[in-house]
Amino acid sequence: MKGKYTVEVYKRDNRKSEGERLLSKTDYEANLHLLRRAIEQVYPSGEGFRFDIKETYVTRRNIMSGLDFVERYDTPFYCSPASETYWCS
Repeated sequence: MKGKYTVEVYKRDNRKSEGERLLSKTDYEANLHLLRRAIEQVYPSGEGFRFDIKETYVTRRNIMSGLDFVERYDTPFYCSPASETYWCS
């Protein structure tokens, strides 16, 4: 089943305090299993790569209206209608 996913690829980097750096963040519309296999071939963990596959859009609840809405998974909390800080500014 196709879905919308975002792949975040990280590379080991000892110059960073986290020990890795973000190489890319790319959106795909694909089958999750096939996408995972393709990314593993391009970015093998044995060469210092790590990747996260996340659903691009998530469902959240608007705290003012109580209605569900869809937003990107990486929307900052203060920019989301699901947070109190969004409504208090």
